[in-house]
Amino acid sequence: MKSEIKEVSPTQKELKIEIDADTLKAAYGRVSQKYVKGANIPGFRKGHAPLDVVRMRFKEEIKGDVLQEVIPKAVTEAIDEHKLHPLSEPQLHLDDHDKVIVNGSAPMSFHAHIEVMPDIPDPKYKGIEVTRRVKPVEDGEIEDLIAERLQKEAALIPIEGRKSKIGDTVIADLEGRFADAPDAEPIKADDLEVELGGEHIEKSFTENLVGVSEDDEKEFTVVYPVEFSSEALAGKTVHYKTKIKSVGKMEVPALDDAWATSLDEGYTSLADLRKRLRADLEKVAEADADARLRNNTIAKLIEDNPFEIPNVLIENQARNLLNDFAKDMQQRGADLNAIDPSFIQMAYENMQKQAARDVAGAMLLDGVADAEKVVVSDSEVDEEIGKMADYYRATPEEIRDSLEKQGGGVDNIRNNLKTRKTIEAVVASAKVAKGEWVEENLQPEPPEKPKKVAKKKESAKKAANKS
Repeated sequence: MKSEIKEVSPTQKELKIEIDADTLKAAYGRVSQKYVKGANIPGFRKGHAPLDVVRMRFKEEIKGDVLQEVIPKAVTEAIDEHKLHPLSEPQLHLDDHDKVIVNGSAPMSFHAHIEVMPDIPDPKYKGIEVTRRVKPVEDGEIEDLIAERLQKEAALIPIEGRKSKIGDTVIADLEGRFADAPDAEPIKADDLEVELGGEHIEKSFTENLVGVSEDDEKEFTVVYPVEFSSEALAGKTVHYKTKIKSVGKMEVPALDDAWATSLDEGYTSLADLRKRLRADLEKVAEADADARLRNNTIAKLIEDNPFEIPNVLIENQARNLLNDFAKDMQQRGADLNAIDPSFIQMAYENMQKQAARDVAGAMLLDGVADAEKVVVSDSEVDEEIGKMADYYRATPEEIRDSLEKQGGGVDNIRNNLKTRKTIEAVVASAKVAKGEWVEENLQPEPPEKPKKVAKKKESAKKAANKS
């Protein structure tokens, strides 16, 4: 066996391999005898047909078996000879399979393409120039949080002595049947709250539920627009029957010191509430700034240290990202079987871009970890498991058992800690400047999620709602 190596790229090697005639002849003889012993050929007893007849009768089968015997062995020997470490199965190429001769009358040549890890130079990571930006907390954010809290404290006060009007909230049991399919499963919703005239309430509901009182029964028809948010209702005509259970007015507490102190969270006044909310938001903004700083630093590390990434690693990571994306969609209620294949392809292409960044970052961080001699002690692993146990309200032993069942065990914790410490080392050695806040988007925009197929129970909740 002879072999020559050609560098196609830093990650792609091509082996030209020649198998000598004697090796082919020996393999051809062994395979032929195997076929002689098992051949059933009319006119001859099993195992006694002439060798030439067997070779003629099973020409292609013998040829295939000979190639299966000699090629893998030759490829393995060539890989060992040139000290290669393939990342995936070699891709084999015969120039003209039909013309290949395996009887040993001549040597045989073929090519093998092999993907390998590139030689990664020591990463340049010291002195990376990045800017840390903290998003300022706006007064409006604080007021929005207070308004949201007020709404949670709101109470529905029953109205007596008059019928419902715009601004009231009607609570009703509802049943709707489709005009084009009256025998289909009806839309049902008990204790449905409808704010009459509300911004997100379908106009027909407001029009038909104005002027009702408790215990009234009302029937009306709604023709939904074709662009309605629920696909199950879009363009449909639905006949509704409602039973009015109560009519009331949502009243929110007065925004004053008394309300702030009534929250039982230690606030001494409304001003104190605002002050502490601002402090919480500023803490979140600082944490977000640190996260953005880390992301920007690693992005700059990748940009400053370009190298070719093995395609097989990108494909593997892209599949992992796509699987995670699919699981997330399922948890959100999407029917994966109903998704357009073109959307899957688009998502996968986006995942490949992200995967390339993930792989490049991981490989460069390995180099930084070696340079910085980053190690993770057992006590650090124990501490991290302890934090997880506190978060999940479990014992450290239960966390360890869970990690083992998931695969990888505490090694995953150790690797994550090593990555975290390595990133901290890169950031610590960077030149960090303070800058004014600007909107950033380091990550690629996620692909638009497909519309969900609305189910009957979703329709019931959306029936009176425009969005």
